[in-house]
Amino acid sequence: MKEIFQIGDTKTFDKIVGEADLAEFESGNVHEVYGTFALGRDAEWCSRLFVLEMKDVDEEGIGTFLNITHHSPALISQKVSFIATIYLLEKNKIDCNVIAKVGDRVIAECKTGQKIIKKEKLNFLFEKLK
Repeated sequence: MKEIFQIGDTKTFDKIVGEADLAEFESGNVHEVYGTFALGRDAEWCSRLFVLEMKDVDEEGIGTFLNITHHSPALISQKVSFIATIYLLEKNKIDCNVIAKVGDRVIAECKTGQKIIKKEKLNFLFEKLK
């Protein structure tokens, strides 16, 4: 694992809200807005951008937690900008605060956690679950 980042470093990701991102469940469409679950996926992706640069070829990142406070909706075709900021780096653990905005309006505040682990160890752990 490469130790190339420090607390306070940021990554950004922009997402245009599309049909596949809407709030929808087995019972159908709830509203024509960015679903909280899709927002969480994209917040986690933004923080994973750190992991992609940190991990070695024989390593992979795995999520450890995702917390979302959804403040305001984002409509279809709106651009949501994510900013992930590292607040904890400890051994193979990286935790981020993620802010999601449409323009200047904060639509969500998130916290994400990931660990970087050897692929061999992950495969062993997954095999044990079968």
